[in-house]
Amino acid sequence: MQQLLNGVFLGSIYALFAIGFTLVFGILDRLNLAHPAVFAAAAFIGIEMVTVGGVSIWLALPLVAGVGALLGLIIERVAFRPLRNRPDAHFAGLISSIGVAGMIIALLLWRYGPDTRRFPADAFPSTAFEVAGARVTLLQLAILAISILLMVGLTWLVARTRLGRAMRAVAENPRAATVLGINVDRVTATTFALSSALGAVAGALFAMNVNSAQLGMGAAIELKGLAVIIVGGMGSLPGALVGGLLLGLAEVFAVQYIGSSWRDVVAFGLLFLLLVVRPQGLFGTRRVREV
Repeated sequence: MQQLLNGVFLGSIYALFAIGFTLVFGILDRLNLAHPAVFAAAAFIGIEMVTVGGVSIWLALPLVAGVGALLGLIIERVAFRPLRNRPDAHFAGLISSIGVAGMIIALLLWRYGPDTRRFPADAFPSTAFEVAGARVTLLQLAILAISILLMVGLTWLVARTRLGRAMRAVAENPRAATVLGINVDRVTATTFALSSALGAVAGALFAMNVNSAQLGMGAAIELKGLAVIIVGGMGSLPGALVGGLLLGLAEVFAVQYIGSSWRDVVAFGLLFLLLVVRPQGLFGTRRVREV
């Protein structure tokens, strides 16, 4: 039971990171590889807000989300918009976003140095509960609640709001969306802002969960985020949620029953197995090629 809960808590963070990842891919058909850098930057900025600024951890989270949204707007403006009319815009944007990610990490190195940063010991209450014989901390429950709230909120926004309808129209056909009066540039910028805000919150929550922030933390979770969106189905928000939970559970049970060195082997082994059985992912659909 303890490992099941641990897997759910870890998987919820993976899912939040992956949903931000897949939001840009699913709507704009772009892979933003600067997303992991936003994840790392948010962790360092959140820790600085709490340790230096004296901000409570509850206020730091929305502030970090705001910083992430701003970084998302910058990434869209610098790395993607100037290249959108190129015939190889998908590949060019991907390479450009890697360059922006490198610049963000370099700025973090200049500002914070190479050392690991941590939240203060008293930043969050150390209250713990017993649930069916397993120990659950208040921090873990808060992380799970925040992740679920944000994921449900994003799903509602995309499915029920005017902005969500505009996003889905742009995802279906940007040129037709423009004819219908939708400001594609504004929708694109908003999508990047929302995606990076989610990635930023995921980074802060991950740093809270392990009480550690390192420059390479984004790169370490990048492949797992890609694995999650492939498992769930490229561009599927519910798929990213389920894929994140599955990956978290797989990692935790692998560490418990096989060994920590087998953690990634088991997780990515399941990915390969799923791709053999269902290449389009759990919630993906097969695309029909027209000739």
